Amino acid sequence: MKFDENLAAVHAYLCADGYVIKNPLTQKQKYYHIGFRNTNFILLKDFQKRFKEYFETCPRLIKGERCIIQKKELYLKLIEQFRSFYSRKWEMPSLNKKLSKIWLRTFFDCESWVFCKSHQNRHIGLDSINEKGLDQIIQALNNLEIKTIKKVNKKRKMFRIFIYGKENLKRFKEKVGFLHPEKSEKLNQAIDNFVDYNWDVNKNSIIKMMKKKVRIKKPHYVRIISKEEVNLKEISKILKELYSITCIVHKRVNGLGTVYYELNINKRDYIKKLIELKVIPNVLK
Repeated sequence: MKFDENLAAVHAYLCADGYVIKNPLTQKQKYYHIGFRNTNFILLKDFQKRFKEYFETCPRLIKGERCIIQKKELYLKLIEQFRSFYSRKWEMPSLNKKLSKIWLRTFFDCESWVFCKSHQNRHIGLDSINEKGLDQIIQALNNLEIKTIKKVNKKRKMFRIFIYGKENLKRFKEKVGFLHPEKSEKLNQAIDNFVDYNWDVNKNSIIKMMKKKVRIKKPHYVRIISKEEVNLKEISKILKELYSITCIVHKRVNGLGTVYYELNINKRDYIKKLIELKVIPNVLK
């Protein structure tokens, strides 16, 4: 069987929430079952559609439960090529970047969760008892420049990966994404929950922005703090062009080792201009 978009998705569905089984040797009644268990109707329909398009036979869909088909020849085809779909034994196939994205999306649709605790913890997580398979997923994500953190729960013999950080989550959304509607919506919420550290600095809004961002440290020390140096460089440039105010931008490190940047305005003449522009109160009284 040659991989295309449909087989890549079907394979991932079967590795995640599927089964490809036959009767035990001790049982007289023979059966060959290929199935996908999930409560989400959109995922069930997607599995049914892709299976039908690739194998030209349509699994039976039981809403809220599963898709299932009973065919010996399909069972033998799948087992001959992929050996096993059991939780401990499945393997992510070697795929090109396009098909790898489809496989990952499908697997994460089934097995992952999205967590968003406002301004504290936003991540995508995924558990598996199959360390080899999980390492293959980590490598595939790395190939898409999506960084992961791997953790091991020795008591439960479980392996877990996390995807943290705004840029990482945005990259996952753009390159992998979710078909699962609730997970897709939750991912959007998680990304939107991050503070945007890039300011919209321009000549028309410079006074308004200064009023919002300026901090005063007595006696006449005016400063603005930003996580991104480029914000302060742009403010400094505009103040110089429009009001001939010269600023100094310093790199700082706080007690936790976090790097930030600080713009300083110290000269009395510049302080006077800021007072005239009503950016700051009259601190020269």
